[in-house]
Amino acid sequence: IDKPISPREALFRVGSAAFACFGIGTVHLVTGFGLQCPFRAVTGWLCPFCGGTHLAEALIRGDVAGAWSANPLALVLGGFIGIRALGWALELVRNLQGPSRRWLPASWSRHWFGAFVVVSVVYVLVRNLFPLA
Repeated sequence: IDKPISPREALFRVGSAAFACFGIGTVHLVTGFGLQCPFRAVTGWLCPFCGGTHLAEALIRGDVAGAWSANPLALVLGGFIGIRALGWALELVRNLQGPSRRWLPASWSRHWFGAFVVVSVVYVLVRNLFPLA
């Protein structure tokens, strides 16, 4: 169930996700075309990923404050994932081809999905019930 993956596979997955996210942001920046959030369309509430396109756009323009205002949770998670990706890159450079656990405690990897769900639900509630603006 919780099989560790190689640094190469981890970097491929993170790179693919980053490419897709920044690709969507670039398309929106250039053309104005964006994807509508189905959760927001149905409920009227912002989901944990709402603002992601604007976050990517802001980062492409170099506007970190704009990225923060678009979606602070996604920006922080992206930073943590970026740091972790650097760890995988170091493992890859040092030729460690086996499963990667060095940069993340085993207890975290066992419970990452549950923690993500809890943080996401709390974030959605706080973001929608107590808006800053």
